[in-house]
Amino acid sequence: MRTANVRTIVIWTVVGLIGAAGWSVLALSRGENVSAAWMVAAALGSYAIAYRFYAKFIAYKVLKVDRTRATPAERLNNGIDFHPTDRRVLLGHHFAAIAGAGPLVGPVLAAQMGYLPGTIWIIVGVIFAGAVQDMVVLFFSTRRDGRSLGQMAREEIGPFGGAAALLAAFAIMIILLGVLALVIVNALAASPWGTFSIAMTIPIALLMGFYLRVLRPGRVSEVSLIGVALLLLALVAGRWVAESSWADTFTLAPSTLVIWLVAYGFIASILPVWMLLAPRDYLSTFMKIGTIFLLALGVVIAVPTLKMDAVTDFASRGDGPVFAGSLFPFVFITIACGALSGFHSLISSGTTPKMIQKETQVRMIGYGSMLMESSVAIMALVAASIIDPGLYFAMNAPAGVIGTTVDSASQAVANLGYTISPDDLARAASQVEEQTLLSRTGGAPTLAVGVSEIFSQVTGGSLRAFWYHFAIMFEALFILTALDAGTRVGRFMLQDMLGNVVKPFKNVSWKPGLVITSAIVCALWGYFLWVGVHEPLGGINQLFPIFGISNQLLAAVALAVCTTLLVKSGRLKWAWITGVPLVWDAVVTLTASFQKVFSSDPRVGFFKQRSVFQDAIDDGKVLPPAKSMDDMQTVVTNSTVDGVLSAVLALLIIIVIADALRVCVRHIRRPALSTLSEAPYVESKIVAPAGLIPTKEEKEEERRAVTPAGT
Repeated sequence: MRTANVRTIVIWTVVGLIGAAGWSVLALSRGENVSAAWMVAAALGSYAIAYRFYAKFIAYKVLKVDRTRATPAERLNNGIDFHPTDRRVLLGHHFAAIAGAGPLVGPVLAAQMGYLPGTIWIIVGVIFAGAVQDMVVLFFSTRRDGRSLGQMAREEIGPFGGAAALLAAFAIMIILLGVLALVIVNALAASPWGTFSIAMTIPIALLMGFYLRVLRPGRVSEVSLIGVALLLLALVAGRWVAESSWADTFTLAPSTLVIWLVAYGFIASILPVWMLLAPRDYLSTFMKIGTIFLLALGVVIAVPTLKMDAVTDFASRGDGPVFAGSLFPFVFITIACGALSGFHSLISSGTTPKMIQKETQVRMIGYGSMLMESSVAIMALVAASIIDPGLYFAMNAPAGVIGTTVDSASQAVANLGYTISPDDLARAASQVEEQTLLSRTGGAPTLAVGVSEIFSQVTGGSLRAFWYHFAIMFEALFILTALDAGTRVGRFMLQDMLGNVVKPFKNVSWKPGLVITSAIVCALWGYFLWVGVHEPLGGINQLFPIFGISNQLLAAVALAVCTTLLVKSGRLKWAWITGVPLVWDAVVTLTASFQKVFSSDPRVGFFKQRSVFQDAIDDGKVLPPAKSMDDMQTVVTNSTVDGVLSAVLALLIIIVIADALRVCVRHIRRPALSTLSEAPYVESKIVAPAGLIPTKEEKEEERRAVTPAGT
């Protein structure tokens, strides 16, 4: 057994003290000014310890990853969906695919409760729930030829609970993709700079894919430098385009963006994974990680003060203007991605297990990527918490609450208990070269203001507008990579379901099947996107609650499948690792679902909201923010759909959890009745490191693999 040397002990002791100091300051401060740097310290210290010790324990002690076992990418390699991919490229793809709107938008919205509840949930949630889910799902899917989450549920839990899981997972996936796309539309609408820069990442990614596949195979470093250089050029050129005669060409209305996004999702889903998806996600990861790193560095250098209260009155009253509902359970569904996200389980059982080279890489790619996303959520919360609270509420409250002028907004914010003058509101918009910042809901503009605040403190106030628009474009790129990977995963899920009836669909690379299912998936999430764009109450305000509930319900399915597999595979004593997060997630999310369906507060309950607007229609009245009877009818329709979906999804998840519990109890009582659908062992011929940096032993193994015998 290896023993730690003095140097290692000292390093991890220092890391632990840094994290502990951050937590102590955040927890014990009572009215004093608190630097955002302490939030960053608490997060990074906790992440480092969790990855080094807890993730390693789960990978090697609980899951018993096997470096000699061939993965589906190696055994089933067909160059379309199954393709052994360099761990660095795959880490970039996986992180880009999971890191969508959630870690950017959720923490910004939840900041109305104060910075402390969100910080605790993001960090504790990711260490013990989110990252664990991602890694364990990736491991079990890799052992099962890259099976989707729903198909694993069907095979391991049974046809009844499995059918419920398949249906729930697919429906939730469609909702998630629709909301992800809606955030992109809100960020890119009427923004030629952002639209041009995002569009240019597609030909750049195609070039990288062919370079790595055809021109210079295996030259990851070369293609990385080329891709980053071209990406930076696209960013700079985006501003040139915005100031040129081409601006009108790239200034697109929301409805036009919907059509382009649906078309892009379809094409990205049917092309070979090496051609567009993997290199594009890898490319965007440089920008994502680079921006978040620079943001953290900016916090350390500028040391901005957290201006939002640690815990606001809205946390207990539940009448916040950004979203209605109390701290429990709504903080835990508003901050989904970044702490725990069911969407990730679809990627971990979708594209990634079909591309991973070695089982030993599940720790870095599964657990490590989720920690990276959690750091994004922390930085989003920092950005929302360092700006003036008055500006925060003016930006995130709907127009029906604050009005449409700086005077009405200033008065409305004062009624909420915060202060900001009309001149300050006008100046804030002018500083970032926007006509107005009022009611810029959805989280993206607020994050952009926070980012511009931090960066401008380091580089100077004259660049504030540049940093604001850079952040808007950054967020759109961030989310788009989750959209294309998610569409592909949705296609896998639909193929798995149809394959139970029509056998050719079982082959996920069967071309007629992949075209048909890709078109169906894009049409379905395209519907939710279209509805969100034309929603009178604000698409993000109406759809984000169901987004959060759906996401966490899907996490319950993933954790239930993981717990069942741990029990059935002889790991009963370790079932608590996913079982405890499952219980917490189920309690929180089913409580939120119940309130969203049955609450008598029209700001919370979908059906009560429907009733209020329907009664007004019957009386011939138009309620704000609706402007016409057509708007009123749209609210009634969407509230009905949201309420029914919330109820049906909650019922499906209860069925899945109950059936999983039945299977676990049966296995404990009569193990002989249980079967596992694990693929048979095949020895691996691939030699690849487990982590980002090879160990001495791994370097020696790689050297022996490339050196002919006898030389």
